[in-house]
Amino acid sequence: MNAPQVREMTLAGCDRVAEIRVGGRQWAYRGLMPQAHLDAMSPSEDAERHRTRFRQARPGVLNLVAEQEGETVGWLCHGPCRDGEVPPRSAELYALYVDPVRSGAGVGQALLGESIRRCSAAGHARMYLWVLRDNARARRFYERSGFRADGVEEPYEVAGVAVPEVRYVRELTG
Repeated sequence: MNAPQVREMTLAGCDRVAEIRVGGRQWAYRGLMPQAHLDAMSPSEDAERHRTRFRQARPGVLNLVAEQEGETVGWLCHGPCRDGEVPPRSAELYALYVDPVRSGAGVGQALLGESIRRCSAAGHARMYLWVLRDNARARRFYERSGFRADGVEEPYEVAGVAVPEVRYVRELTG
């Protein structure tokens, strides 16, 4: 299989990205979030929300997709850091999802690598992200990519169940 190719997402990609986001969440968060919540996720509703956000085109927010063999197989979004407590010149990785059947095939690495490259080129000194504390697979992925937990944890709740998040950071080079 060819290496994933990363490009900027277009509005036309919202439906496929929603399938990846919902499928990725249902796969990655199984056992970490209430199953009824995961089962209730709707790709069509997610696509509509994503189209709305995409059309709003917030400054500095970038949606990237990864393609293999002509099919979109992953999605990533980064932009300005939403946490006011971080140093200036910081970016935030908002989300990264890969089609579960492509997990472990380098899709996430290709997306994250391009995101880091673009954030560095834009003059960001560091990149932050939030990950579910108990999502060991995702935490290992980010740690292999040079991110480290910085000791900040936030409460997060889904359908009445606590699923705390931890913050990770990676220093970037210009």
